[in-house]
Amino acid sequence: MIRAKKSLGQNFLMHESTAARIADAAALSRTDAVLEIGPGTGMLTRALLSRAGKVVAVEADRELAASLEETFARELADGTFVLVTGDVRALDPADYFSGSYKIVANIPYYLTGELMRRFLEAPVQPESITFLVQKEVAERIARAKKESVLSLSVKAFGTPRYVFTVPRGAFKPVPKVDSAVLTITHISRDAFATPAQEARFFALIHAGFSHKRKLLASNLQEAGLKERGALAAIGVPETARAEDLPLAAWLSLVRA
Repeated sequence: MIRAKKSLGQNFLMHESTAARIADAAALSRTDAVLEIGPGTGMLTRALLSRAGKVVAVEADRELAASLEETFARELADGTFVLVTGDVRALDPADYFSGSYKIVANIPYYLTGELMRRFLEAPVQPESITFLVQKEVAERIARAKKESVLSLSVKAFGTPRYVFTVPRGAFKPVPKVDSAVLTITHISRDAFATPAQEARFFALIHAGFSHKRKLLASNLQEAGLKERGALAAIGVPETARAEDLPLAAWLSLVRA
């Protein structure tokens, strides 16, 4: 019997119907290639294989990988399924995808921010991302009225959408919080004219959120950034905090 490893943040999805809904949220077709992160017991993998043309799954747990090799032996043989044993953070998608690809995954909560940054900021970006994440994180990215470094980092590259809630009882072991399916579509770098603008954007938002209780102007000044004087020029009041500025204002600040 395979047991979830707490060190890997494993919570196995147990409901076939939920796996089907996640795969449907990714809007897959037979022409699509999919990267799955942490396939676990293969519940979501099976739903992806029934919809996509090719699935590349990356599993860090060798015991689970061995089980997946048995479960999907036919798909491995016919080339529709590729299993990679290792850490997805060391993966170069170009080694497995010659064209566009989509990411669909039930990821460990503790890797959410890191994986989003890694793939959204990658030289070759995915066409879309569909992640099963902690409900609070999905709400913060797609529904919150106040912005954060994470929400702005996502919105700078694509359009996030909160699709549906997945109750904690859908997993084994049962986590302490509910989850949600979050999709990010229309992924591109169109918001930035140059790599320098992209780098400047991230420098600004990290500086702006460096001290949550302080005003944005004070945080920028403390970080030694010259954009403080540009705030008034783009219509941002001196009393504004970083969380008050929408993405459009941050991009205007970068260009100013």
